[in-house]
Amino acid sequence: MEHKEIQLLPKSFYTGTDVVQISRQLLGKVLATSVDGQYTAGIITETEAYAGAVDRASHAFGNRRTGRTEIMYGEGGCAYVYLCYGIHHLFNVVVGPPDVPLAVLVRGIEPLAGEAIMLRRRRLKELKPQVGAGPGAASQALGITTLLNGEDLINSTHIWIEDRGITVPEAQIEAGTRVGVAYAREDALLPYRFFIKDNPFVSKAKGL
Repeated sequence: MEHKEIQLLPKSFYTGTDVVQISRQLLGKVLATSVDGQYTAGIITETEAYAGAVDRASHAFGNRRTGRTEIMYGEGGCAYVYLCYGIHHLFNVVVGPPDVPLAVLVRGIEPLAGEAIMLRRRRLKELKPQVGAGPGAASQALGITTLLNGEDLINSTHIWIEDRGITVPEAQIEAGTRVGVAYAREDALLPYRFFIKDNPFVSKAKGL
C-alpha cells in the first residue's frame, strides 16, 4: 500500500507539547502496519500519556537517557517499541519537540483490516476483544515488535497512523489512572489513561 493513498497524520500532530491532549486525539485514529507483506489496521481505542522528565511513570523521568530511551529524545513522529517483562512488545508514539521525551502508549485497537491475520497472530479462532484489548495484544495483532523501534511514522512503509475522519466525541472519552505504574507515587494518580466509552476493545486492566 502506497502512502499517497492514505491520509497520514501530519508532522505537526506529533510535534505538539501537550502529551495529554495528543493522547486524547489519538483515539479514533487508525494504526496500520505492513509486516512481512501483510497489511493490518486497527482503530486506536485506548491510550496512556507519559509526560517525560517530570513524570515518575515515564522511562525518561529526570531526563534519564539510556540506549532504550534515547529514541524518546528525538522529534515527535517516530515509534518507541520496547519489550515488557521479556514477553510483550509495547508500542508508543513519540511526540513533542527534540530533547523533550514525551510519549503515548497505545493500549488497545479495534480491528479494522486484516482481521484474519490478527486472529492468527493472536492464536484466536474468532473476533473478540482479546484480539486487540491491551497493549501487548494490540502490538501482537498488528505484528509490532522491537524491530520497528525508531520507525518514522510518516515515511515508514512498515508502520504509520492514518486519519480516516473518525471523530470520538468528548462525551465518549473516559479518563482514568494508568496501569502498572504504582511505583510512580503521586504521579500514579494522574488521570492520564484515555479510552472510548463502552468500546469492547479496551483493556480490562484497572489503574489505581
